[in-house]
Amino acid sequence: MTSAMIVDAVRIPRASIRGDAAYAALKPVDLLRPLFTAIAERNQLDSAEVEDVLLGCSTQSGDQGANIAKIAALYAGWSDRVSGVTLNRFCCSGLDAINLAASKIMSGMESVLVAGGIEQLSAVPMFADRGPWYSDPKVMKATRFMHMGLSADLIASQQGFSREQLDACALQSHQRAAKAAENAFFTRSLIPVLDQNNLPLLAGDNALRPQLSHDQLTALPSSFTDFVEQGQRLVDRVYPDTRLVPLHTAGNSPALVDGASLLLLASEDACKRLSLTPRARISHYANASDEPVRMLTGHLRATEKLFAATGLKTDDIDLWEVNESFAASVLYFQQHFNIANEQFNVNGGAIALGHPLGATGGNLMGTLLDEMERQNLKRGIVAICGGAGVGVATLIERL
Repeated sequence: MTSAMIVDAVRIPRASIRGDAAYAALKPVDLLRPLFTAIAERNQLDSAEVEDVLLGCSTQSGDQGANIAKIAALYAGWSDRVSGVTLNRFCCSGLDAINLAASKIMSGMESVLVAGGIEQLSAVPMFADRGPWYSDPKVMKATRFMHMGLSADLIASQQGFSREQLDACALQSHQRAAKAAENAFFTRSLIPVLDQNNLPLLAGDNALRPQLSHDQLTALPSSFTDFVEQGQRLVDRVYPDTRLVPLHTAGNSPALVDGASLLLLASEDACKRLSLTPRARISHYANASDEPVRMLTGHLRATEKLFAATGLKTDDIDLWEVNESFAASVLYFQQHFNIANEQFNVNGGAIALGHPLGATGGNLMGTLLDEMERQNLKRGIVAICGGAGVGVATLIERL
């Protein structure tokens, strides 16, 4: 089987959508254009060599509709010969796009692809597509829909996580992200979005709160108290012995941000032919799903599936990037696989830096690869959970 090589990984600074969103005057294609340009320029790549662009996007409507993968490539001035497809596996979409691109290369059907994701929440809010899962009462009841914040509270309640543990997880995320930003650990992958004066709109991720304190986190009210009674009725149907306790706040939940990310993938033969320098290979991936009321545990099932297929175990993995989709979810994942803290989300995560849904897979993949190179490590895993219980995990190995 042909190896799928990661040649490059780029992303834009994540921009908070609270207050004056830095990218509010732009369109999603404007956020992607500098990444397409960077991929071509950094690798001296003729865009006509790229056979397909796969983009994850969780809300494909409005400015993110009409197959934004193909339209963004055209908008960036890439060759008409480059095709494109946009896909949705909720928060896992970007990682799934990368995995499917890798599959095309592994099968030998294609040899040079670009994959990643986009989500401009300031322009296209979550749920703007009005999907029946969260808008049609009949479908919502049949599919056991519950707001993901309550699903996080359910995991915390079932696992016995305290508010103090959740806040400590959030504080660590901010502290680690602040340290990483201060030490320029994100610089290699970071590509600025420029204004009309050719100046960067953002120097770096701006949802980060480096001065955040334990006392400030403790003072925040629970975010989902208004929905607890309704959520408890659903929990009673599925987990009759569980009492739902609202523990998640704006401080220990992921920040909502605008973001975009792209990876350049190629076969070994294409790397030689085009003088591309591969950095790592995608060795294996898995997708899975879990019970939809708990929802935020699908990446556990996907990782177990990956381990079963490869024969690997936790001790064989040097570094982990697991999306911080609420503190309880990330704590449960770490506890479930008994992952050492110094190998887990070492540069912070979505609680501090933000979760741009479809773009998160590419963001985490770039962060993982940069850190593996910095520490001279061999194997790493990215894992993300998503709506209705879905989850994806991807194993990469440095060459």
